[in-house]
Amino acid sequence: MNDLRKIVILTGAGISAESGIDTFRSEGGLWEQHKIEDVATPEGFARYPELVLGFYDMRREALAKVEPNAAHYALARLEQEFAGDVLLVTQNVDDLHERAGARHVLHMHGELKSALCGACEMRSGWNATLSDRPPCPICKAPMLRPDVVWFGEMPYQMERIYAAIREADLFVSIGTSGAVYPAAGFVRDAKDCGAAALELNLEASDGSAWFDESRLGKASRLVPEWVEQILRP
Repeated sequence: MNDLRKIVILTGAGISAESGIDTFRSEGGLWEQHKIEDVATPEGFARYPELVLGFYDMRREALAKVEPNAAHYALARLEQEFAGDVLLVTQNVDDLHERAGARHVLHMHGELKSALCGACEMRSGWNATLSDRPPCPICKAPMLRPDVVWFGEMPYQMERIYAAIREADLFVSIGTSGAVYPAAGFVRDAKDCGAAALELNLEASDGSAWFDESRLGKASRLVPEWVEQILRP
């Protein structure tokens, strides 16, 4: 491991599930109470704006009640102590990586604690509700929406992500299903560019065959063990 210089890490819902964040597959959670096409698509927002704004207000409120887990803290430690470069790319819209101490996180699917203005297209940090249609802090138009990438929209920062993958020595996927593109294709891109690939997941993902190694179990156990291995002299 001493020859590693550049690591790209992709995290998905599995790393935050242990903190109590609902996933698409959560039983009894927020997602089970709503159809994805109603609350996670541009078309759903156009049809049911109050429903969508209320749904993300609930998600933002729920986020305030959970804490980072050992996996989040381990990745923050890796970022701080690894001698080379670490890029943390997350599909999650929560802020648990940052609250654990990570400073260089790319949120390819947006952030719950950010609002996007439909009028001026500017982003603003956001902790309050959106259901009451507050004005944009920048242009004052009452056209704020969650700054979250919905199905059918282009993920953020793709050029930067692909550039980092092309230069990576190691690509690590943590807590992802391997079913949602473009993130599901990152491992193939990394392998094509000569990187090693490691999967840390609760169970085998749809893309497990592309990885050099898959370690199965809870992220709160696997990730700290792997970080300890990387940082070991």
